[in-house]
Amino acid sequence: MIDFEKELALILQDDPLGLLTIKPRASLTISADDRLIASFAEINRFVHEHGAEPAESRDINERCLFSRLKGIRDDFDKTTALLAFDRFDLLKNSIVSDIKEISSVEDILNDDVLGLLGNETSDNDIFMLKNVAKTTEMPEQVARRKPCKDFDAFEGLFKQCHADLLSHKSELRKFTGEQQITVGHFFILHGVMVYVAEVGDKSKKRGKVNAQLRCIFENGTESNMLLRSLATELYKDESGRRVLPVCENLFDEPKQVTAEDKATGTIYILSSLSKDPKIKEIENLYKIGFSSQSVEQRIQNAEQEPTYLMAKVKRVSEYQTFNLNPQKLELILHTFFADCCLNLDVFDGDGKRHTPREWFIVSLHNIEIAIQLLINGEIVHYRYDGMKQEIVSVN
Repeated sequence: MIDFEKELALILQDDPLGLLTIKPRASLTISADDRLIASFAEINRFVHEHGAEPAESRDINERCLFSRLKGIRDDFDKTTALLAFDRFDLLKNSIVSDIKEISSVEDILNDDVLGLLGNETSDNDIFMLKNVAKTTEMPEQVARRKPCKDFDAFEGLFKQCHADLLSHKSELRKFTGEQQITVGHFFILHGVMVYVAEVGDKSKKRGKVNAQLRCIFENGTESNMLLRSLATELYKDESGRRVLPVCENLFDEPKQVTAEDKATGTIYILSSLSKDPKIKEIENLYKIGFSSQSVEQRIQNAEQEPTYLMAKVKRVSEYQTFNLNPQKLELILHTFFADCCLNLDVFDGDGKRHTPREWFIVSLHNIEIAIQLLINGEIVHYRYDGMKQEIVSVN
C-alpha cells in the first residue's frame, strides 16, 4: 500500500528550482525619516535642474517646494537630520546660527539649557515647588475709588461737619468697633474725611458680619468698600478717628448693665424698601418706632401693615432701653421731629385708608443726635430746625 504522506514529502523536497519556497514579503513600511529624506531629495532635484532654490512663485509645484524648504530650515531637528543629504548647502546657514561656540567653562555654564548646573536660586531647582496652588484667601471684592458724580449733594454735609468741629458741637474720637460704622456718620481716614452714605444688606460669613458701603470722601471721590475693610483701615491708621456730637459722651461709654436693670424694649430706626414711586423718591425717609419684642419679629409682616407703608423695610439702627419707658421716649422723638413728619396716605389690603405718623423726612445723623440728647436728658434744650435741617439750641 502506498504511503501518500511520505510520497508527498519526497516531492516537496525535490524542488531544484525553488518553486515551492515561500519567500517573506518585503516590508513596505516607510519611516518618518525616510519620508523626510525623500521630500528633501525633491528639493535637491529642483536645484540641480534649475540652478537655484525654489522661490515663492505662481507655479504651484515650485511654491510647495519653497514652503517645504522654509519649514525644514525653521526646524532645528529636521535641519540636523538632513545635513548629510544637503548637496547644495541649502541648510548650512540656518543651522550655524543655532550652534553656540563653546570656548570656555563659562560658556558651558551659560549654555545649561536643562538647568543641570543651576545654583540654589535657579528657577529649575528641584527643591523649588512650582505649579502648586497656594492657599490664599482673596477678598470677595476689591474696592476702587472713583469720582463722585453727585458730590454736590454731600459737599454741604462736609462743611457742616467741619463747622461743628470748630464750634465744639462735635469732636473726634478713636475708632473702637465695627458697630460704629452706620449710615450718616463721619470718619477721618488717612487725613481725609469720609461720609458713610449707604450701608447695604448685612451678611454673615464665618461668624463675622459684613456689608457693602457707599463711602463719600471729602476730596470728591467715592468707594464701594466693604464694612470690614473700612474698619480694618481705621484700625490700622493711628490717626483714624470718628466724628461724634459732644452730647454723645454718656451713650458712647454706657454704664454696665446689672441684674437689677430691667430691659424695657427697643427703639428702632427703619428705612423703606417700597417700590411705590411716591415713596421711593423721598430721600432721608426713616421710621422711628418702639417694640417690646425683637425688631426682626416686629417687622416680619411689614408688607401687610400700613404702619410700614405696606412694604418691606430695612433695619438701620436699634437702641435697647433699660429702666425707661420706651413709649414715652418714642413720643418725645415724634414730637421733636413733628414738623418733618411724612404726610402720606396708604391703603391696606381691604382698601382702607391709613396715614402713618411714625415716618419722618430727616437725616439719620440728626435722628441719632436726638436719641443721644434724649438719653442724656438734654433734649429739652434743643429743637429741630426744619428749614436749616439741623438741631439747634433753644437758649
